[in-house]
This record gives sequence, C-alpha cells and structure tokens, in this order.
Amino acid sequence: MILLDAPTLRAVLPTVECVEAMRQVFMDTANGGYYAPVRSRVRPEGESPNGMTLMPSLRMKAPRRWCLKQMVVTPHNSAQGLDPLQGMVLLHDGDTGHILAMADAPELTTLRTAATTALATRTFARADARTVAIIGAGIQGRNHAIAMRAILPNAQIRLWGRSAEKAAELAREAGCEPVTSIEAAVRDADVVCTVTAAHDPILRKEWIAPGCHINAVGSSTPAACEIDPALMAAARLFVDRRDAALAESGDVRRALAAGTITERHIQAELGDVLLGRAPGRTSQDEITLYKSLGFGALDLGAIELAANRAEAAGLGISVSWN
Repeated sequence: MILLDAPTLRAVLPTVECVEAMRQVFMDTANGGYYAPVRSRVRPEGESPNGMTLMPSLRMKAPRRWCLKQMVVTPHNSAQGLDPLQGMVLLHDGDTGHILAMADAPELTTLRTAATTALATRTFARADARTVAIIGAGIQGRNHAIAMRAILPNAQIRLWGRSAEKAAELAREAGCEPVTSIEAAVRDADVVCTVTAAHDPILRKEWIAPGCHINAVGSSTPAACEIDPALMAAARLFVDRRDAALAESGDVRRALAAGTITERHIQAELGDVLLGRAPGRTSQDEITLYKSLGFGALDLGAIELAANRAEAAGLGISVSWN
C-alpha cells in the first residue's frame, strides 16, 4: 500500500494530467463503467459539531477497483484555523479487496474538483474566453486559480473573497486581480467560478454577460446555494450526475422549489457531452452553467493516477499491509 499525503498529491496531480483522468472517468461513467451511488451523510440526532460523508465507488472494467472516501465535516474548524474536512480516500483491488493506496481526502478532493472545473470550462466556455472571475479565496479558490491558469494561460483572473486581506494575498500569489465586490468580479467575465460556502445566492442574473460560462462549485448540500434561481433559469444547465443534482444540489433544488425551472431544465451530464451524445454550448451568446457536486468515481480516478505517478517517481510512503 502507498500512503499519499497532501504534498505528494500536489506533486503528482498537476492540472493537465488530472483533467485528462477526470475526462476519462466522466466518459466511462456515461458508458456504465462505474457504480457510484449518491454520497451518504451520517449525523447523529440532536446537537453535534460534525457529521460524516461516505462516497463509495466501483470501476467494473479491468482492472477492477473499489474506492471509498470518508470525511468528517466540522464547520467550526475554520474558526480554529483547521480544515473543516478531515478524512481519507482508500483504493482497493476490486477482486481481492487488498488496499492499494490511501490518500489525504481534502487535498485529493480539492485537486480533482479544480481539474473537473477546468474540464467543464474547456467543454462549455467560448473558445475566445479571456476573463475569469473566481468567487471565493479559500483552498478551492487557490486551486481554481491554478487550474484556470493551466487551461487559459493568458486569461485575466479576477478574485473576490469575503476577507479582502486574504483575497489580496492570494491574488498576489496566484497572479490575479483582487476586486472589492462579487458584481465587479463577474461583470463582463467570460468564465465565473463560485467556490464559496454560501447558504444563500451570491450570483445574480443581471450581473452575468451573454456568452458567460459559470462553474457552480461551492455548494454540495441541499441547504447551500450560490446561484440565484433566476440565473439558473436563464442558463443552459449541465451537471456531473443528474441523480446527485436533484438530491443534493441546493442551487438546483431551490430553483425547482421557486418554480423557475423543472427537472427537464438539466440539459445533460458532462460525460454525455464529452461523448457527443448531447450538445454543449450551441451559441456564442447563451449562458452555460455547470453544477459540480463530485461523485466517488472521480476520487477513484484521481487516487489511482496519483498512486501510479507516485510509485513511478519514488514518492509517497510504501507500507506493508497483510
């Protein structure tokens, strides 16, 4: 078994390689190659500082692999300078069950999420996209700046965060332009990435330019929402998994409850667009929106790539496991 800590994962999962691995996972999923149920959330009744999420997956084609991501989500960790997400990803041989790799779950999730956003941007954004707005200056904001720079090397990247000081610091590190409001960041932007912990919409329809592509990344529970229902209705909506979007996405569920969209508003899953089974962008002026939730097969693809690259480079820690 190989242990993959956060520095090792950053070394072996550069954006370009991770994007291609995620692309293959999406296409294989669309072809029925993975079993990946909607994540389970476990939380005791009554007062509790945290809960656990479980995301299993199985790749059914050879070589068969099982994967499980488990994370304890503790929102109050942020006030103590700790990551709210703590957990591990396990990769098993699909035939014997032998554990092949164990990886830091928050880091793996962050890296593969940013790579997935890059893939969606490459798929849905206009070919002439040059201005990117990133809303959120946390860990995901940092990695999204790296990922956007990897696929749009000449882009102007604007960055907004709740803490102006933190956003300015990240902007200096990542070569972005700090801005003072969300509206200022997204006005006339070709690509918008929302990577916040917002529970109420922060992105409004009237701020978004024709032809913009939006990656809605931050909210992954029914109670969290970044996108105004009117904007959801105005955009052509794509998702990673339809079942997960309807069950877990606060952005989708709030727009459904408001009556601005129906379930038919979801155009397609990303995998079907990549395979050419469904159209992506159909005009220069339409707004496209990709709702990212993540699913277990993406973790499987990411940890397998990381383990293979780490072993080839002599990185990570090898552990005997009987």
